[in-house]
Amino acid sequence: MTTSSTNIDYSAPDGDPNWFQRAESWLDARGKGAWITAMVLGFVFIWPVGLALLGYMIWTRRIGHTAKGRHHTSLQMAMRPSGNAAFEAYKSDTLQRLEDEQHRFEAFLKRLRDAKDKALFDQFMDERRKRAPDAAGPS
Repeated sequence: MTTSSTNIDYSAPDGDPNWFQRAESWLDARGKGAWITAMVLGFVFIWPVGLALLGYMIWTRRIGHTAKGRHHTSLQMAMRPSGNAAFEAYKSDTLQRLEDEQHRFEAFLKRLRDAKDKALFDQFMDERRKRAPDAAGPS
């Protein structure tokens, strides 16, 4: 028996899967989180095992580009029209409201930064004025 990503036969001579193939199937059944947990535990207890698992996960593409592709697909599906006019109107209004809130929040943050900068500058100028008479001193 061979794995889907490589052409290496991991079966025992009698055809039963060996411990490696059983472990691989067990981790695959539990998903990417199980692979990552196994790798982290490998690094914690015996670092060469963690390193080997990381290399195997990269080599067999168990981690990598798949999550980005899924996110992009779900974003496309969310932006696709549903065909329900009431929902489309609600979605449009909600998106517009969120954009407006984002612009207002960004403007608020800018005002907050500007006020902080002005306060720091005013403090600097006050300290400078206080030091100016001391520096001049009696002639």
